[in-house]
Order: sequence, then C-alpha cells, then structure tokens
Amino acid sequence: MQFKNIVGHQALKEHLISTVHENRVSHAQLFLGPEGSGSLALALAYAQFINCEEPLASDSCGRCPSCIKYEKLIHPDLHFSYPFFAKKADETASTYMEDWRKAFLENPYMSLGHWRNQLEAENKQANINIAEAHDIIKKLSLKSFEAEYKVLIMWLPEYLDTQGNALLKLIEEPPAKTLFLLVAENQDKILNTIISRTQLVKVNKLSNDEILQFLVNDKHIDVNRANEIAFIADGNVQSAINQLEEATNENFDLLIRWLRCIVTDAGLNIIQICDEEISKLGRENQKLFLLYSINVLRQIVLLNQGLDNLVFLKDAELGFVKKFSEISSLEQLEVAIDLLEKTHYSVERNANPKILFLDLSLQLVLLFKYNTFPQGTQYI
Repeated sequence: MQFKNIVGHQALKEHLISTVHENRVSHAQLFLGPEGSGSLALALAYAQFINCEEPLASDSCGRCPSCIKYEKLIHPDLHFSYPFFAKKADETASTYMEDWRKAFLENPYMSLGHWRNQLEAENKQANINIAEAHDIIKKLSLKSFEAEYKVLIMWLPEYLDTQGNALLKLIEEPPAKTLFLLVAENQDKILNTIISRTQLVKVNKLSNDEILQFLVNDKHIDVNRANEIAFIADGNVQSAINQLEEATNENFDLLIRWLRCIVTDAGLNIIQICDEEISKLGRENQKLFLLYSINVLRQIVLLNQGLDNLVFLKDAELGFVKKFSEISSLEQLEVAIDLLEKTHYSVERNANPKILFLDLSLQLVLLFKYNTFPQGTQYI
C-alpha cells in the first residue's frame, strides 16, 4: 500500500514521511480515525515506507522486494492482529489470515461489519483474545527475517479488553527495531494503560469532495450519482462502497414519505411504512437510510440558521429541505438527529427493526407535530 493510493490526508501523509526522514519514528503509535477514513491503509503505507529498500522522497518505491511483499501482505516481518470470531479458545488471528488478506486487498477501508461478512461469524462477538496476545508476544520476540523493522499492525484494539494488559511490557519496552501501529476508531474503548504508552496520530474524517473524487476517479461513477453517494457517506469510504453495491437508491423518496406521515401524525401509514418498508430493508440498508436521514437533517439545520452557502443539495432534495426548515426549529432538529443516531446504534446491535422504527416514528411525531421533547426515554 503506497500513500499515493490512499484517498485524501495529504498533510498527514507528509507528517508521517517527515518522521522517517528525520529519524523520529515512535515505536508505538495509535492511528485514531473514524470508520472508513483510511486509517488502516495509512498505517500499512507508513510501515511499507519505513521498510522500503529504495524509498522516494514522498512515498515507498513500490518495486523493491520489500514493497512487493508488503503489497501482497506476505512480508515475513509484517504481522497483523485484528478482532475475529473465535470458534475455539486457542484460535488466533493467524487462523483467519487468508480471509484477512483477501478482505483487506479488496477493500482497505473496510469496517468491522464488512470483515464480519467475510466470515461465518453467526452471532459470535468480535474479540482479540488472550491466545492472540500471547501469540503476538511470541512472534515479536523473534529476530527480523529480512527487514530493518518488525511491524505489528493491530486493527481495532478496542476489542482487546483486559487481556491487553499482557502486552503492556512489550509495548513499553519492545525489542530493538520493533513497531506497534494500533489502528482504532473509538479512543474511549481502549485501555488507558495502552493509550498512555502510544503516540497519537489523529486521522480526520474525509471531506465530501474527497469521497466524490474517489468515486469519480477510482470507481468511475457519474458525478451526480457520486455527489449523492458522497453526501450520504459523510466521509466514510466504506459507506460509499456499500451504496455502490445497491442497485438503486430510494432513500430520498422513503424519507419524504416517512416524514410526511410523521408531521401529519398519520398513524396507520406510519405503521405500514415501518412494518412493510423500513423493517424489510435489511440491517445495512437500514443503517444507510438512517445516515442519509441524519445528513439531510443536518442540511436543514444549516438552512435553518441561514447558512445557505454550505448546503450542497440540488433539485428535489434542496426543495424539500427548504420547506422542512421553515416548519422546524433548531431545537427540534437537534433532538431528531440525536434520536436517529441512537436508532443507528441500536440497528448495529440487531434490535428488532419493527419495534425500533415504530418507537422512533412515534417520538418524532411528538417532537414535530406536538413539539413535545422526549424526557428520559428508554431506547431499545
């Protein structure tokens, strides 16, 4: 993976490259960025650049034996650790390495949900178990085979849990020329004892324009369609890829009909939409619908506050947000966005969609029709 093949993050790429040129490579770094931002790809490109035998000024060469092996994820001094769905207590990440290589090479921006779909995960919980922690210690205690640095890239250390304490001494005092590159999405879920032993590398969310250029240049999508996808993706490349796999995008039509039923308190129609349409979308499409709805409401907030120049919707979507901004207050919109985000969280955890979306709809009826703000609501 070369830096040039990763979407956006130009300033961060230059910073990472400068740490190598100036011999300031920290032995333990935490790449922290939201899902779909490319933080995993950046960590791999960084490791490849460090071990490149003929590095260029601003990237790895991509041609030397080290780069060729890195591109295929088969370098003997490159190790990966990641959440998996263990069938036995003694399984480690190495058990699923072939699946991991295939999944990453197909999509370096992958989410945990995408990774789960590559495996027969059933209802198992993702985890980095104690057997994996011990395997990491064993692998990194060996001498390098051919590269200057041994590198361990750990994706989503949030799933390490308390067994991560077994790695503390190794992270703090690793063998010479050993790098730990942790790639996380949620700092609050990482053990503080691990955070305190790493140097933070902040990976920002990608802009809509960067997602748009990725879709147009790399995926050869029509500009209008790409703009619509980028809007829903909201900086998440994985979300954009998910949308490309859909035959059509009917989120706008569904959102308008749903909100019309809500603001008019059309109870039977609300039940019908929740029961016969939204609940049958499937979990991933329900998440996309919610993300789309959240982004539309954010555009309405901008119009509501007179920031028309920041609204980039067009045609029917623009007309809809203008009308809705006239009948809703900032407070209502903020509460609605919060409700949608909580529902998205519940969908990810396999809540019953019929109950979940009906509950959401009724709360939005109270909010927009009767201006009643939920107090102490228990979310499913």
